[in-house]
Amino acid sequence: MRWIPIMNCRPGMRLAKKIYNEEGMVLLQEQVEMTDTFIRRLIERDVSYIYVEDERTEGIVAPDLLSDETRIMANKAIRQQFMQHMSDGRARKRRLDHDMDATVSGMLDNLVHDISKHNKAMVMLNDIQTTDHYVFRHSLNVCVYTTLFGVYHGYERDQLKLLSMGALLHDVGKMHLDPLILNKTSPLTKLEFDMIKKHAEYGYRILREDPNIPRIVAHCAYQHHERLNGSGYPRGLTSDSIHEFAKWIAIADSYDAMTTNRIYRPAMLPHEALEILYTGSGTLYEQWMLSLFRDRIAVYPLGMSVKLSTGEIGIVAEINSDYPQRPIIRVLYDAEGASVPLGTELDLSQLLHIMIVEMVDVE
Repeated sequence: MRWIPIMNCRPGMRLAKKIYNEEGMVLLQEQVEMTDTFIRRLIERDVSYIYVEDERTEGIVAPDLLSDETRIMANKAIRQQFMQHMSDGRARKRRLDHDMDATVSGMLDNLVHDISKHNKAMVMLNDIQTTDHYVFRHSLNVCVYTTLFGVYHGYERDQLKLLSMGALLHDVGKMHLDPLILNKTSPLTKLEFDMIKKHAEYGYRILREDPNIPRIVAHCAYQHHERLNGSGYPRGLTSDSIHEFAKWIAIADSYDAMTTNRIYRPAMLPHEALEILYTGSGTLYEQWMLSLFRDRIAVYPLGMSVKLSTGEIGIVAEINSDYPQRPIIRVLYDAEGASVPLGTELDLSQLLHIMIVEMVDVE
């Protein structure tokens, strides 16, 4: 399979990986032939990239982190909880008594179980899903990233579940913001940005008042925009005053926001987002946490087409777990643009003089 930006998709290409709808159900199956209509609708629904079939990439497979059952449960839980937290008071609390136990708790058990099976895998969210609400998809992505890093860090299952819940609900306060400001395409005014920043406080109050939500989960919502040097919000907390869970969520939140299409800008590539995160190492984010993030994140996704410093063009065929920034490249074209025999691969962890210089579109 080959990873391509949706803008590079052409009619006649065939999907190599499922695309899911907003509820986590399969929208388009593998081997579906893409049409102008499919491409246009996926762009409209904020899909950034897809995987397509390519005989030159045979054997390159991006694994799913979540089972179909868990994905459906997660999407249902996010929508249910966020929408119910928009309801007022008494009616909301009555419903949550049952729903928290039946939906969120069970879903988190499944999610932790699925992710724990990938404790040696490189982090790469391969599930492709349309969305009708950015916050819902972002919340699931941040939950998956944060849970993965909780597994890598070695948290016990009970702690993992708390961390996952905190990540899942970290942005629940945004449901109380004006959608016109939240979805504004032009730069925010200072007043509008101050209103956006209120979501951390709103989320804390909402979750603190819910008898089914552990207090630490409420603090994850409260603190996920705090930064080590005190430059964050809403309280300007510094390093030791910020809970460790909130520090993990802050990294995942920033990374997913940068690598996802937004109303006001296109998605960054993973390695670009990682470079920006590292500019805040030790000042905004814990250096040791960023180091673990860097060592486990697949900055060049499987199937991505890249150009090397030698002029050769190829596909990312395998991620080196010890050196994720230096994957194995299946070469397709030499420096002159001539096709090379299939099976020619370069292990960049062994060829330190060769660098990936850019992502390219391969026909």
